[in-house]
Amino acid sequence: MNAGSTFTAVIKQDGPWWIGWIEEIPGVNSQGETREELIANLRSALEEAVDMNREEALAFAHDGYSEERIAL
Repeated sequence: MNAGSTFTAVIKQDGPWWIGWIEEIPGVNSQGETREELIANLRSALEEAVDMNREEALAFAHDGYSEERIAL
């Protein structure tokens, strides 16, 4: 993941658990027994998702591709 990339975590406590989702990346969610554990788990899940998406994109691109940064 690019240094400085930021994402938004939507988090809430649900009974004894903290649960959360990353707004910008569908399917990235997690839980934890504490807020801190949840944030660490979300960070790990987000890193995995971004790495997997990158690997998939590069596999489809094969050779002769370029990369372009796009900011919102």
